[in-house]
Amino acid sequence: MPELVVSYTTPALSEAAQRLAMRLGVPALPADEVATSQLSLRMGEDGLALSCDGMELMPDFAEMKPRLKQGALQRELLVKAARIKGVDAPTAVDATAGLGEDSLLLAAAGFEVTLCEADPVIAALLRDALQRAGDDPMLEAIVARMHVVEGDSKDVLHGVETPPDLVYLDPMFPKRSKTAAVKKKFQLIHHLERPCDPQEEELLLQAALAAHPRKVVIKRPVKGAYLAGIKPSHSIAGKAVRYDCLVPPRPEHSA
Repeated sequence: MPELVVSYTTPALSEAAQRLAMRLGVPALPADEVATSQLSLRMGEDGLALSCDGMELMPDFAEMKPRLKQGALQRELLVKAARIKGVDAPTAVDATAGLGEDSLLLAAAGFEVTLCEADPVIAALLRDALQRAGDDPMLEAIVARMHVVEGDSKDVLHGVETPPDLVYLDPMFPKRSKTAAVKKKFQLIHHLERPCDPQEEELLLQAALAAHPRKVVIKRPVKGAYLAGIKPSHSIAGKAVRYDCLVPPRPEHSA
């Protein structure tokens, strides 16, 4: 993996870049001193971006606004899978938040969402994207329901005081073949994170169930194996992905 640096495009951003670099434990340099082959967290006037080898990733929730319109939102498979009946203000833990796109769908559907992200670089990109989205009148109220927690989601789930209504899991899909096309954003993210191995998947699911949610929703490839081999209560499938729903028995109700 290339060594990470924080770069900044103007002298006015130097101080903020130095603070971020110190938090990440990496160097901070002016952008014009960073080689294109260097993995760089670039701080510019337009926001924070991850760059390497001519590719750049800057999460932008504004790109998802067409999917958030009421009719479109209700057609989202994740929203259908996550629906909790009889709860006015549902809560969710997105244990594999990544760039937050699925969390945004959940928040738009009314969930108060805790976004867990273990990688500090991805967490920084996510916080910056949320801050920028907060200036958009259409997104402001939605992203106000999204709260980033940096750290191991298993620790977060084991430490919850009040059981969430939903735990959402999206372990990164198994490694694609060399001939398959991989989106640029995943090429860059793979510099930082790798797909879960089977043991990690099992621990993640155990932590999700230990939080005693009403429902666990797991995103899988449409023909992929069940996470940790656990058969879901039911599934909702599309052309490319499948949402497996585990509905544990509630203490007050027998299943």
